[in-house]
Amino acid sequence: MESRFLETFLLVAELGSLAEAARRLAITPAAVAQRMQALEDEFGKRLLVRAGRVVQPTDAGHAILEQSRRILGDIRHLKTLAQTDSPSGEMRLGAISTALTGILAPALRHLVDTVPSVEVFVLPGTSTDLYQALGDGSIDAAILVRPPFPIPKSLHWSVLRTEPMILLAPSALATGDPEQLLATLPFIRYDRNNWGGRLADEWLRRQKLRPREWLELDSLEAITVMVSNGLGVSVLPDWAPPWPEGLSVARLPLPGPPLVREIGMLWPRSAPSGRLVRVLLDAFEAVSSGAGVAKEDLGVRRQ
Repeated sequence: MESRFLETFLLVAELGSLAEAARRLAITPAAVAQRMQALEDEFGKRLLVRAGRVVQPTDAGHAILEQSRRILGDIRHLKTLAQTDSPSGEMRLGAISTALTGILAPALRHLVDTVPSVEVFVLPGTSTDLYQALGDGSIDAAILVRPPFPIPKSLHWSVLRTEPMILLAPSALATGDPEQLLATLPFIRYDRNNWGGRLADEWLRRQKLRPREWLELDSLEAITVMVSNGLGVSVLPDWAPPWPEGLSVARLPLPGPPLVREIGMLWPRSAPSGRLVRVLLDAFEAVSSGAGVAKEDLGVRRQ
């Protein structure tokens, strides 16, 4: 049995689409269908079934999901263990959207140029989803917001960037008082289901402020564009650029004790992929050093 067939099955089951799985794997939908047919022939059971517009696992498909994840994880770890002379192997990395567009791309570019034997498969998601994926072994490491609860001792945490929480307002209000702006203008809330959104809510409660609630969104980019168009104000992290182009916004410091969102890498301490994670951390440090910026300024530090 080809391990890539199992990997394709898991991706289709996760995404609910053969076409989207094909796009992620950079193959044709026909090739995905052929892999699924070969896998079903191997098991002698239907593993996927179409339900409306999505593809879902059958009972037989659900029965093998968790074991398939464990098998693929073991295969990746075996490949890593076999490469004793130099860093090599595949790492499945989860990353939140602002890390994908901001801090991750330069580090991956450095990794590709200097250690091409390390392959990184990137899975986007929210911090909550990525933490769950790390727990069930779907990914080897995650770049996410620091969890709002104590990190288990079985996991290792390394901070990559610290981002102050700010009040975002239309540029015409750059000299305004943050608390007054929150009291008078519509408030576009950063979704409290996101760990970064909980920080914004924590600051509002700490300051005993009740803004004029209007919208609650989970996209920092969408919130910023709305603020730029004069539709309100928001409390959010000053995330790593690039930001959307053509903005007309002001970043105002929040009154009171500083509040920051920490972005970092989280991975199991005992995982064989730990060596690959450290190679990626070295790439982050090399990129920050090459830019002539102290690691402390970017919040890049090992804990």
